[in-house]
Amino acid sequence: MTALGHDWTALVDPELVDSARAQPYVSFTDPLKARRNFARACKLSRALLRGAPDPVGVEVVDTSFPVPGADVGLRVYRPAAAPTPPGVLVYFHGGAFVAGDLDSEHHRCLGFAAAGVAVVSVDYRRPPEHPFPVPGEDCYAAVEWVAGAAAGLGFAPERIAVGGSSAGATLAAAVALMARDRGGPEPALQVLLYPALDDRLASGSMRRYPETSSWKVADSALMWRHYLGDSPEAATSEYAVPARRADFTGVAPAYVLAAEVDALRDEAVDYAVRLSRDGVPVELHHVAGAFHGFDAAVPTAGVSARSLASQAAALRHALLR
Repeated sequence: MTALGHDWTALVDPELVDSARAQPYVSFTDPLKARRNFARACKLSRALLRGAPDPVGVEVVDTSFPVPGADVGLRVYRPAAAPTPPGVLVYFHGGAFVAGDLDSEHHRCLGFAAAGVAVVSVDYRRPPEHPFPVPGEDCYAAVEWVAGAAAGLGFAPERIAVGGSSAGATLAAAVALMARDRGGPEPALQVLLYPALDDRLASGSMRRYPETSSWKVADSALMWRHYLGDSPEAATSEYAVPARRADFTGVAPAYVLAAEVDALRDEAVDYAVRLSRDGVPVELHHVAGAFHGFDAAVPTAGVSARSLASQAAALRHALLR
């Protein structure tokens, strides 16, 4: 398959193309610098919403819970007017594992809560200071904590979903596998938004879109290197790289989003197909004209609004029945 190189913007949705061309590139070579630059890029995206009121009827509280050797930060989004105890999404932000925080996807979480779904966003520990298995174990521990605390928070403990974007979607997929294997809280849904799932970097979309302003194949290589570190377990673990899994029988139902103009596209589609072949209910969305992280980068675009609404609808269907 031929690489498109600099011509990739020709395939981008007209509402996204200006942002695609102007979007500041964040390199993940230096994790500390990447954190600063990623936070700056997220701030620019939030500036697009300046003047737009936050959704009404959502209470937001920051808290934390203990894990061995640390406290993990949480941000709780509670729908104020839910007629019955709402189900809850435990959400993991993106940022190539090394970057991102509770502010990165605040707008997305607010929107889900405004749709009636409670959200607990997790500030998991990040590599390189905390490589695999720490981020995934923090996320799984957060799901266990939410399940135990849900009734006290006013949430329905039997209706929990997990989700995330990019590297956060990797962690969500891993948590769904852990829950299946460990007999832990069983997610009603796993929401995987343009996930990174395969460290082999050999898909057709990796060759087709090696360099866009939002994601490069080199970023994938760096991301996995920072995350996996030197752990012998990381070299083989399905929880580190979910695509290594051979049998998905009994894993949580999935909502998978693949962006058309994204090096990660094909591994998302392949994962959805493999889940479905093993009997897992799957809703796969291939968003034409979208690039990696489009709905966070340009939340005001029509294609982003439609995608965010679709994500919220899937969560409502899984958690509010």
